[in-house]
Amino acid sequence: MLDRGERDIALVRIVWRGGAVTELEVKMSVNSVDKLTRGPEMRERLLGLARDGVSDDEIAAILTNEGHRSPRCADKVLPITVGRLRRGAAIKVAAQRTRWDHGASLLSPPELASRLNIPVNWLYVQIRKSRLLIDRQPSGAYLFPDTPAVFDAIRNLRKHSISQLDLRICQPHQEGH
Repeated sequence: MLDRGERDIALVRIVWRGGAVTELEVKMSVNSVDKLTRGPEMRERLLGLARDGVSDDEIAAILTNEGHRSPRCADKVLPITVGRLRRGAAIKVAAQRTRWDHGASLLSPPELASRLNIPVNWLYVQIRKSRLLIDRQPSGAYLFPDTPAVFDAIRNLRKHSISQLDLRICQPHQEGH
């Protein structure tokens, strides 16, 4: 027997041949947070945490621990759901979320561009045109050493003092290890 109780929950009752009964509660996908049984409650809690400056990942973990879920995910709240609702309420975050975690001694292109006060797209264009040679991490990220020498070299490339900058770990034109 299937009872489609709430919009996002279906109650299933199976009566087995021997008379045993199994009852299940199946969480179903819905189109929006508003269609979840506890959707309005989740939205208010989420927006309160976002206004307090909590990151999207942390909010997702908190809401998951409180028993909430994303509309298309049966067991947890996804950070993308948090971000979508936060942006819909025009709440900005202090620190932008990044795909790649890295050590403190390395900088992502947006972090480097911010430090040097240059457009981040300029860095990507230089990489694409092979004027800035840098190894890509296994994760796919470009990471720059956080050193004054790298800052000076990037500035020189930007001022056209040099035509190419090679920041690769193993530079093919040099001998040795």
